[in-house]
Amino acid sequence: MVTGGTGYIGSHTVVELIQQGYEPVIIDNLYNSDISVLDGIERITDKRPAFYQIEMCDLPAMKAFFEIEKDIVAVIHFAAVLIVDESVSKPHFYYHNNLVSTLNLLECMKLYHINKLVFSSSCTVYGNPDTLPVKEDAGIKPAASPYGNTKKICEEIIADVCKASDLDAISLRYFNPIGNHESVQIGEIPHGVPTHLVPYITQTAKGIRPFLKVFGSDYSTHDGTCIRDYIHVVDLAEAHISAIKRLMQMKNNSSYEFFNIGTGKGFSVLDMIKAFERATGINIPYELVDRRAGDVEAVYADTAKAETALQWKAQRSVEEMLLSAWKWELKLSQTRALR
Repeated sequence: MVTGGTGYIGSHTVVELIQQGYEPVIIDNLYNSDISVLDGIERITDKRPAFYQIEMCDLPAMKAFFEIEKDIVAVIHFAAVLIVDESVSKPHFYYHNNLVSTLNLLECMKLYHINKLVFSSSCTVYGNPDTLPVKEDAGIKPAASPYGNTKKICEEIIADVCKASDLDAISLRYFNPIGNHESVQIGEIPHGVPTHLVPYITQTAKGIRPFLKVFGSDYSTHDGTCIRDYIHVVDLAEAHISAIKRLMQMKNNSSYEFFNIGTGKGFSVLDMIKAFERATGINIPYELVDRRAGDVEAVYADTAKAETALQWKAQRSVEEMLLSAWKWELKLSQTRALR
């Protein structure tokens, strides 16, 4: 079962699951995604996964789903609202959606005797880290946004449930996923003005946006802009397969484990603009503006634990990531032109 399976990361993970012989069943409320994603998954894999449009905060609807799908043996939980700055302005919505949906899922997993869970967490649980790169033992700090806090609280809930039951769970603390499947059949679909950097870059390159806003130029970094660890979404999807295999083969060392999933390299906003220009030959006009609420200054991963335990390592370069994102933007532009 893949919650949020028509979303950006979820859909790429569904593709990897199918290609490795699993039979994913998707539930999604389509808040952050579109039903046409199923067509893209089918074009890539020649298989169309089962899909249910369900609001996970509706417990009776969740129970009804599990009454139908009785063969589920594990869950990958992506479903969440996830825009950092929106969470600052709509904290109640973020806490209700992300926490209640997770609580309902855990209740149903217990009721229907499903005890393997991979949770989509985030590097936001580290807040503004004291040392870089961030290791898993760095400790959890106060979150810089309500979104980050929902991930922190969900991790704590899952860890407590693992202690009190037979649940085995792995939280994958992603850094910043970008890029798209090489087929250009699925990808990130931003609504309105993008809040994530790379869609903003590609829309600016296409001329949809007149210029890119760089939020904050006075951070204590090499060029004054925020630093992040950007990972190709397919590398990230492959990490989920490694995590599921670890649980299914009972190789986990404890009932609750957590891993950083990134490249181990930090790139500033201006670094990313330059990398995009190198990858595509297209100049990106930008403007330096004030900092944005909820953003941390710099965070990138120490990935040694995941590389050892999950036998996984990110493979794709930042230029590959950005070029694939550009190809997806061109595909989206063609789609818009046909409408």
